[in-house]
Amino acid sequence: MKKYLITGYAGFVGRHFVEYLDKNETDAVIKGLDIQKPDFSRDSYNNIHMDFEKIDLLDRDRVENIIFSFQPDYILHLASYSSVAFSWKEPIFSFQNNMNIYLNLLESIRKLNLPVRILSIGSSEGYGNVNEDLLPLTEAHIQKPVSPYAVARVSQEMISKVYVNGYGLDIVMTRSFHHIGPFQKDIFVIPSFARQLVEMKTNGNTSGELITGDTSFVRDFTDVRDVVGAYDLLLKKGKTGEIYNVCSGRGTSLSNVISNMTKILDLHIHTRVNEKLLRPSDNRIVIGSNEKIKRDIGWHNHISLEQSLADIIDYWRQNGSKCGDNQNGHA
Repeated sequence: MKKYLITGYAGFVGRHFVEYLDKNETDAVIKGLDIQKPDFSRDSYNNIHMDFEKIDLLDRDRVENIIFSFQPDYILHLASYSSVAFSWKEPIFSFQNNMNIYLNLLESIRKLNLPVRILSIGSSEGYGNVNEDLLPLTEAHIQKPVSPYAVARVSQEMISKVYVNGYGLDIVMTRSFHHIGPFQKDIFVIPSFARQLVEMKTNGNTSGELITGDTSFVRDFTDVRDVVGAYDLLLKKGKTGEIYNVCSGRGTSLSNVISNMTKILDLHIHTRVNEKLLRPSDNRIVIGSNEKIKRDIGWHNHISLEQSLADIIDYWRQNGSKCGDNQNGHA
């Protein structure tokens, strides 16, 4: 029986990871930590034993006590303020929170000297702006972050290496590219589009105006249900001290995403850019290589972008009235 400690448990990815374990593991034990209560019930799952504790991970003594009491085999560290836009509004708070909660976790493991494997979730945002002739991006590419959020993620990766090489901790790292799917809050771009478009359709409109930022950006989107499969495999098979891109290996512009969604909903829309949604600096095109993660642990993504978008739209059709804007402090 393996024990998983999940930080950022109440968030979008945490929920999907729990569902993945329930479908693929027998008798796994989960301890969920988050600053907010989850909106899903532990009674919904059959094959896992689950507990949740509300905690601010900046409380180092309490973090250490929980880890000592639970004695996890694996730690999946998802907790962060994961919005790039939020990091531009609150750069100091975003950076200090994201780094200090991770340091509290590492220091607890170091002081307790526990044989636990940690999966540190990083971001493709660390790559920064790159020339198209360097795509797809491999893990060997030099990172040049262009947002406060991205700087924090690169710093998290660097401190991970210090704790691996200097203290002997068992840490595997990801550079996770954009992942999408049901349950994601509409502070992020794809669910924001889905919510607006579903509202148009629900209101009986066949056409309308979609408020956007810059839709010329190209991103590498992976379905979150494939992503959590990668995370579980990395916890079990990833190499200590190694970094893995988690991505689809394909790029899609936001304008193409909108086109796909309007086709699913049979809508005819035009877009209007809201200047407030534009950021001081942003990566124009981000496409990753997933060759390393395929080679090292045998992971492959299976869910198409079209299927992901259809499932996201179905989610907002069923839950749109319940899901308002919400700053989700977790990846």
